[in-house]
Amino acid sequence: MKKVLSFAAVALLALGGWYGWNQFAKTRKHSVSFYAMDTPVTLTAYGSRAEEALDRARSRIKQIESELSVTDPRSDVGRLNAAGGAPVEVGEDTAALTAFALRVNALTDGAFDPTLYPALRAWGFTTEERRVPEAAELAELLKLAGADRVRLFGRTLRLDEGSMLDLGAVGKGFAGDEALAAMAAAGVESALVNLGGNVQTLGLRPDGQRWRIGVKSPDGGLIGVLRVEAEAVVTSGGYERFFTGPDGRIYWHILDPRTGAPARSGVISATAVGPEGKVCDAMSTAFFVMGAEKTAAFWKEHGSPGFVLLTENGELWISEDLAARFEADPAYAGAKVTVVRR
Repeated sequence: MKKVLSFAAVALLALGGWYGWNQFAKTRKHSVSFYAMDTPVTLTAYGSRAEEALDRARSRIKQIESELSVTDPRSDVGRLNAAGGAPVEVGEDTAALTAFALRVNALTDGAFDPTLYPALRAWGFTTEERRVPEAAELAELLKLAGADRVRLFGRTLRLDEGSMLDLGAVGKGFAGDEALAAMAAAGVESALVNLGGNVQTLGLRPDGQRWRIGVKSPDGGLIGVLRVEAEAVVTSGGYERFFTGPDGRIYWHILDPRTGAPARSGVISATAVGPEGKVCDAMSTAFFVMGAEKTAAFWKEHGSPGFVLLTENGELWISEDLAARFEADPAYAGAKVTVVRR
């Protein structure tokens, strides 16, 4: 009888040890950091298959970078921009993302425009030679912009001569989507991708709770924290890339397609939240250009993605679907908050 009991005790101990190790493996954190798509990247995954998943995700991001880079003459986008109006065969990623960018352009009445690279270059945001172009110069460059100057036939792309494509305002979100898909395919159920502040999550945290993601403030702190599950949180702000001109004004890299100059809509930080990173990436830019009133009208019509806006006078605008999941930072505890309802 004593032997039976002792064997049972050993079995229970072994089972308990296996269970403990299994739980540890599920919650063990694995991370990798590297530089891609002109920004620092950190990938975090949990579980016994995390290392393989991180390798797959990193490879996928690097592949997308090699296809979409506007500064690499060997990339699909680089070859297209140098083609002088000739048709160029591109990969599936580039073709699909271009089609998506053109749809968002139409959906936002041009607030999101992937053809502003000539104007962006004139401002020096693609180099270190920052300057304020004359209005006449910008007017000429805007003649080269517009979705109607992009032709897509299957995997063949052609631009009107002088035009240039730049998928940077949607590429990081797409890369995040693909990185999470690669990790999920490897068997990971809990993961987080941070592409230069574009944060995307897979599932819940290992403890079963929602992720707590900070919403960046222009002063370097936080506007607040959002609780999310399998969602992207993408912020566009004038504080990311900017310079002070000879006139003392601050000029940032998010341009208004109507003027070719930095967008001044009254919004200084626009965050989009939803299940797809590429959607949130594109729409955070569009919301920054639109301003609070037009963003609210857009959300009332379409219902997605959710948003958190900070205006230049310190007001917060939040879509109804996010209001209960948003906690304002103490620095904004006294701010006027407008909850937009459908």
